Amino acid sequence: MTDASSPAAATIAPFDQAQILARALPYIRKFHGKTMVIKYGGNAMTDPALQKAFAEDVVLLKLVGINPVVVHGGGPQIEGLLKRLGKKGEFIQGMRVTDPETMEVVEWVLGGEVQQDIVGLINQAGGKAVGLTGRDGAMIRAQKLKMLDNTDPTKEHDVGQVGDIVSVDPGVVKALQDDAFIPVVSPIGFGENNESYNINADVVAAKLATVLQAEKLMMLTNISGVLDKQGALMTDLTAQRIDELFADGTISGGMLPKIAGALDAAKSGVNSVHIIDGRVPHVLLLEILTDQAFGTMIRSH
Repeated sequence: MTDASSPAAATIAPFDQAQILARALPYIRKFHGKTMVIKYGGNAMTDPALQKAFAEDVVLLKLVGINPVVVHGGGPQIEGLLKRLGKKGEFIQGMRVTDPETMEVVEWVLGGEVQQDIVGLINQAGGKAVGLTGRDGAMIRAQKLKMLDNTDPTKEHDVGQVGDIVSVDPGVVKALQDDAFIPVVSPIGFGENNESYNINADVVAAKLATVLQAEKLMMLTNISGVLDKQGALMTDLTAQRIDELFADGTISGGMLPKIAGALDAAKSGVNSVHIIDGRVPHVLLLEILTDQAFGTMIRSH
């Protein structure tokens, strides 16, 4: 939302401002009372102007009666602290290998520094954000991820304390929503012996959207959406087409868990899943409150 005193706002005549607001009305009415799960990551998390725009968007959505739930990553921040500690990050098939020392860093960065930065930004923009990890309210129960090799299913990779979600109890999120708060969730789960697990944030966002039966799952990325092998944006993808893109290697690496989670959510009752460009200021408002499509929409069929 542009500040009324900014130069950009000053160039829009009052009549035009009213027209813009009136055009948003059908979308506000359509989505009033609905839940939107937003995976927050990439440039939108590290560029100060984009951080401010994101926080303003989330607060505006809450104020017009939409219920945003933010799930965040923090890969670059984790990598930065590991480097300062003299430890090199290792990835297998897009997942961070998490030994006990790395898990301590993950918990400190995600459940502390990054989460509190986001909570502070939303509060500064006029919202009431509350930070949660999967431990809060026994929200995310997890077990050790069994990662099979993409090319040889008989081979299993040990990625340490990386978690596979067993169950999600959204009670604490619902309680906060009902009391006008904006939940900000760090993707950390816990096991049956109280051990911590690092869980891919895209997977957490998709699962949380499913159990909340969210209207939309919005995944902010550093690209314009899902691209074909020629680099062209694919605006609308079905489950069958995604399977083909997995098979021919168009979707690979870090995009694998993102797309797989998005597809699972679409198949499990989330009305629509959008992979959108977090480098565009106010992309959440553009995607939700206008008829202009940004990024890739994923459908179950």
